[in-house]
Amino acid sequence: MRDIVVFSGSAHRALARRICDALGVDLSPADITRFSNDCLQAQLLANCRQRDVYIVQPLVPPTQEHLMELLLMVDAARGASAAQITAVIPHYAYARSDKKDASRISLGGRLVADMLVAAGVDRVLTMTLHAPQVHGFFSVPVDHLTAIGVLADHFRSGDLTNSVVVSPDLGNAKTATQFARLLGLPVAAGSKQRLADDRVIIDSIVGDVTGKRAIVLDDEIATGGSIVELLERLRDLGCTGADVACTHGLFAGKAVERLRDHPMIGEVVTTDTVPAPGHWPELQVRSVAQLFAEAIKRIHAGESVSSLFDGVDPTLSPPQATLFDKVRA
Repeated sequence: MRDIVVFSGSAHRALARRICDALGVDLSPADITRFSNDCLQAQLLANCRQRDVYIVQPLVPPTQEHLMELLLMVDAARGASAAQITAVIPHYAYARSDKKDASRISLGGRLVADMLVAAGVDRVLTMTLHAPQVHGFFSVPVDHLTAIGVLADHFRSGDLTNSVVVSPDLGNAKTATQFARLLGLPVAAGSKQRLADDRVIIDSIVGDVTGKRAIVLDDEIATGGSIVELLERLRDLGCTGADVACTHGLFAGKAVERLRDHPMIGEVVTTDTVPAPGHWPELQVRSVAQLFAEAIKRIHAGESVSSLFDGVDPTLSPPQATLFDKVRA
C-alpha cells in the first residue's frame, strides 16, 4: 500500500479517515485556502509523483463549493505528476440531473462528469447513483458500489416477521426487489409523481402491505417529502408501522423533524456516505468505509471490484461469502 496516497476535501473527513484506517495508510494532509476575493486554492501536502492518488469528497451541501474543492485537488494532483487519480465520490449529487425532461434544461450530471475528466480524473469510485445511466456520462472508468448488503445486514438482526420491503417509487423497485430477496421478504412499490423539489404525490401502492410492517428503502432522503407521503398511503392501506432505510441520508430542511417525530416510524437507518446530522442521536448509521477501502485495494491491485458483490446479487443462489460476511465475522 506504499504507493497509495489518500487525500480528503472538507466535505467528509471522518469518512476519509475511516477508509484510511481500513486501508492501513495515513490520510495525507491537504490545505484549502480561501482568498479575499472568495476564490479557493488547493494544495496537496504529500508527495504524489508516480503515486496512485485517491481524493475523497462526497458532493454534499454546500455542493458547489465541495465540487470546486474536488476539481482543484484533482488539478493539483495532476500537476504533481500522479500516476493515476481516482475521485472517490460516495455521494454524486448531480446524478438527479440526468435527463432532458423540460425545454432548455441543463444536464448537470453529464456536465459535472465532463468537468472532472477535464480536471484530470482517471477513474471515479462512487456509490448508489440516483440514476444508474449517469455512469455512462463519464468517459473514464466508473466503479459503482452498492450499500444494500450493508443495510440488509442491519435488518437481519431484527424480527422480520410479517414485514414487507417498500420502494417509494417504481424507478427504485429493482433495487428494492434485490434488497427484499436478501431479507427473504416480499416487495411493494409506490407510484410517485414529483410536483416540486419537496412536493410529491403517491397515488397508489403496487403490492400487498395490509397488516404488515414496512421497511421503506430509498437511495437518498433529502427533505423527507417522499417518505412522509408514502407513509400516509401505507397507513391508509392498513400498514402497521415502518422502518426507513437509505444509502444517502442528506436530511435537508425539515427532514429530521419530519422523520424523527413521525408516529409510524420505528427507526431510520442510513450509511456514512454523507455526514450525519448532529442533532439526531437515534439515527442508525452503518459505515461503508470498509467497502470503499476494499474497492480501493482492488483498483490499486488491478483486481475485480464487481466481485465484491457476488453474494449480494440475488440471481446467485445460494449467496456466496462476501465482504459483508467477512466483516461481520
